[in-house]
Amino acid sequence: MKVTNVYLYGMIAGSNSFLLKDGFLKEDEYSEIKEKYRFPGGETGTCATVLASLGANVKIDGTHIGYNVAPMLKEFYKDKSVDLSSVFFDEEYEGLEDYVIIANDTRTPMGTFASFYGDAYESGIRHWNKPKEEDIIDCNVAAIDEFFWDDSEYGARLCVKHNKPYVTIDCKYDSYIHQNASISVISGEGIQNNYPGKTREELFPLFQNNSKGLTIITNGGKEFCYGRKNGEIKHFKPYKVDVISTLGAGDTFKAGCTYALSQGMNDDEIVRFASACSAIAISRYPLHLNPPTLDEIIALIEKRKSV
Repeated sequence: MKVTNVYLYGMIAGSNSFLLKDGFLKEDEYSEIKEKYRFPGGETGTCATVLASLGANVKIDGTHIGYNVAPMLKEFYKDKSVDLSSVFFDEEYEGLEDYVIIANDTRTPMGTFASFYGDAYESGIRHWNKPKEEDIIDCNVAAIDEFFWDDSEYGARLCVKHNKPYVTIDCKYDSYIHQNASISVISGEGIQNNYPGKTREELFPLFQNNSKGLTIITNGGKEFCYGRKNGEIKHFKPYKVDVISTLGAGDTFKAGCTYALSQGMNDDEIVRFASACSAIAISRYPLHLNPPTLDEIIALIEKRKSV
C-alpha cells in the first residue's frame, strides 16, 4: 500500500456517546448506561481517527477547538499520525460538543449546532478556519466537507487548482464541491436535509450527471447505488455484521473512500473497501478505541468473495 498524506477539512468536535443497556429511551422511564466515552468526533474528527488506523498521515483543519475540547483532542491524537498544527485552539471559546444516545442500531445526536451556525449568520463570527493553500499543496488526496459554506468551496477550488483529488459528502448536486469531487457520497441524512420528500431514485441521475467523478448514494444497511456521468447505475449490497453501534458509520465510509482514492482503486474496489470499512466500524463500540484495520477490511472483502 502507498504511504499517503491526507488533508481533511470539516467538522471537528468533542463527542460524548452513551451506549444504553436495555434498548432505546422510553418516555418517563429510567435507562441504564452500559458504556460512555468522550472522543474527538464530527465528520472530520472521526475520519481522521480511521485514516490514521489505516496508516495514512493526516492533517486536519476546520472547526475552532475551544478550551473544553482542546485537552481531550490533544491527548487522543498525541500518539497517532494526525497533525493538529493547522487547527486553531481558541482559549476564549468553550468549543463544540455533541451528545449521542445509542441502543442497538438506533442513535440520536444532540448538540448546539443550530447556535453554532446561527452565530455565524447573525454576528458574522465563524468558529472555523478557512483552508490553507499550503496544506492542500502538501497533500496527496483531500476530503472537503461542505458544512462551512464559501470556505468549504474555497477548499474545493484549491484542490482543483493544484490537481488534488478530493472526497466530499452530502453536497447539493448543483454545487461546485459536488461537481468537481473525485468521489461524492450522499447519505440519507443529506437527502433529508437538502431535498426533503425526494427519493434516492429521483435524485441519483441529477447527482450522477452533475459530477466529474464517482457518485455514491448510501442507504444505511440496504443496497445502495453508485456510478459516473453517462455510465451505468451500479448497485452494492453492504456487508452484513452484528451491529453494536452505528455511530460513525458514515464518517468511516468517507474515510474508506478517501483511503481507497489515495491507493488508486477503481470504482468497484472503492465501494467494496468503503463498505467493508463502515461494516467493521458498526460492529464495535467505541469505534475510536478500535478503528478498522487494513487486515480486517481485506478479510471481510475476501470472505464475501469466497461465499
